[in-house]
Amino acid sequence: MSSPADAATPLDSSHPNYWGQTSVRWAIIAFFALAHGLAVWGAVHIVTHFSWATLSLGIGWYLLCGLSITAGYHRLFSHQSYKASAVVRALYLMFGAASCQNSALAWCQDHRRHHRYTDEPADPYSTSHGFLWAHIGWIWHVTPADTPEVKVDDLERDPLVRFQHNFWVPLAVMFGAVIPAAIAGLWGDALGGLLVAGFLRLVLAWHSTFSVNSFAHTFGQRAYAAGASARDSAWVALISLGEGYHSFHHRFQSDYRNGVRWYHFDPSKWLIWTLSRLGLARQLIRVPVRSREAAQSTAGGRA
Repeated sequence: MSSPADAATPLDSSHPNYWGQTSVRWAIIAFFALAHGLAVWGAVHIVTHFSWATLSLGIGWYLLCGLSITAGYHRLFSHQSYKASAVVRALYLMFGAASCQNSALAWCQDHRRHHRYTDEPADPYSTSHGFLWAHIGWIWHVTPADTPEVKVDDLERDPLVRFQHNFWVPLAVMFGAVIPAAIAGLWGDALGGLLVAGFLRLVLAWHSTFSVNSFAHTFGQRAYAAGASARDSAWVALISLGEGYHSFHHRFQSDYRNGVRWYHFDPSKWLIWTLSRLGLARQLIRVPVRSREAAQSTAGGRA
């Protein structure tokens, strides 16, 4: 997940823990608290006013928004592991906004910084600052002023990305709350649409994304790079729509897949492949098998 590169008082970037050194973003914390409260209400609502239609809408919205982060923000925009049609990019940007993880431009800038400075002080969500910092704390604090910039010129040239960057908040409200409530209103459960497909879906997707920054840098096997914190974790892949094979991803970030084996759970990979069969995606990047095997041999891992 990403946060804006806000200005702050410079801090000692060699310090092992950023907690207490940067300004707290109280508005963000308040929104997180509100969203979690409404998510609990959503869970209660779906139990006490059960509706297959509302539950299906919530699951569908979760997949649309989640895959827009994994296959869209992450693999397409951040790493350019494939190319996609304007229609696909627009859908990623609309439902990505509904995920309330910032604009694609800001998200990708933070994520590219994470890859360039993995496990270093400039890594925005490094586990070296603590597990909780990597999971959620970094979002609650202003980005240090001395944090190095990472170029996103390629994204700035995309008119769709620029549009979403300028209007992502109203897009988030529309696609994340108004539309699901309106759809559920068709069967008389607008409140359920808002609470279940809106906020319960949102909070579950947040922690799905956050788990990659925290759990996948703490638990699992360093199958492709023994010296890095990124790890392969099948159970993180299950809750993150395929993003858990993180050691592989950090070693070969340009590959459109995270799970390279046929049995690896990676719905994002399956979506991208399907889009390519439909002519909506092209130039899918795949790392040669010999390169993967060489990396595994050096790391002493297996996948």
